[in-house]
Amino acid sequence: MVEIRVHGRGGQGSVVTAELLAIAAFRAGKFSQAFPYLGGGGERRGAPVQAFCRIDNKPIQLKCQIKQPDYLIVQDVSLFDVVDIFQGLKKGGFVLVNSANGPRELGIQAQDFRVYNFPATEVALETLKRPVMNTAMIGAFAALTGMFDLESLKYAVGRKFPGEIGLSNVAAMEKAFRLAKGSSSGGSVTGEA
Repeated sequence: MVEIRVHGRGGQGSVVTAELLAIAAFRAGKFSQAFPYLGGGGERRGAPVQAFCRIDNKPIQLKCQIKQPDYLIVQDVSLFDVVDIFQGLKKGGFVLVNSANGPRELGIQAQDFRVYNFPATEVALETLKRPVMNTAMIGAFAALTGMFDLESLKYAVGRKFPGEIGLSNVAAMEKAFRLAKGSSSGGSVTGEA
């Protein structure tokens, strides 16, 4: 089973991020679930939020928070000062941080996991004209992990956001995917062991 924990703030689309990943996994023939943890006022815009996604080849029986994730998606670097983001991350785990700054500039020490940064907010501002970076983060996550194909992700985004909003979000996701893959248009993904 693969377990993903998403950290963000209320209003940044963390819950939707987990839902989109679960929908894409289901579309690809996997079993999946997504759910939020909003405790402590997370329903307020700007409050810390966690969302979770589980993916497996067989039915998932667990119905609890993810305490030891394989993957972390961090949508807001200001959370490093508020939450122990890396708590429980499995050895050899993977972290994707929404930032133009690399792990060293963010003060992240090399540990038993890989950390990548990606400027998802910049991609969102260019494509969506709003700082809602969740679909850009999903595109970068898919490119860096190889866990999701673009068609499954497009399906998920189109199902969640019909019409023009969906098309704009697909554009953000595709652009992030290309940049994270290191296409000729460049990108600023860095990793650190």
